[in-house]
Amino acid sequence: MSSSLPTMYGWLLKEPGPLMIKKALELYGTKEALGKPNNPVILAWAKEVGGNVADVYKADEIPWCGLFMAVVAKRSGKQVVKDPLWALNWGTFGKHTDVPMLGDVLVFVRKTADGKKAGHVGLYVGEDDKCYHVLGGNQSDSVNITRIEKSRLYAARRPNYNVQPANVRRVKLKATGAVSINEQ
Repeated sequence: MSSSLPTMYGWLLKEPGPLMIKKALELYGTKEALGKPNNPVILAWAKEVGGNVADVYKADEIPWCGLFMAVVAKRSGKQVVKDPLWALNWGTFGKHTDVPMLGDVLVFVRKTADGKKAGHVGLYVGEDDKCYHVLGGNQSDSVNITRIEKSRLYAARRPNYNVQPANVRRVKLKATGAVSINEQ
């Protein structure tokens, strides 16, 4: 883990799973490089994911939440979605769930600067009344946990488990911290 978790999320380090949460936490604190240079760690993820991802993903200024999710899924032995760099494609991952729980993939909609519809993807670590607490990449240019309004949820997807971890559950958290409005 590159950087320490905020105290309110420290409990995640003691969780026995899901594996996707554990693999994502290993990358916590990874940051996009400032300016022209690229973070070689993030670029290496594109090569690790394979397929045409490394051909497309050449700079960390390109949105990388889908890349983060792809490397986490791959390291967890889960199927990576087709064209994983497009966040909304994660709406086909695993199986649909009406009630998001620990380790589920959450896909959100957002508007780009020119008003077009785009997406964001991350992992459920908890929720408060208004927001999901999301562990994801390219959230303020780093891997961290941020709050995203529930009203922006596009899809909640549960990984395909051979045996679902016993700790997959809803997690109620305090409504503290800023609410993200545009993940990039």
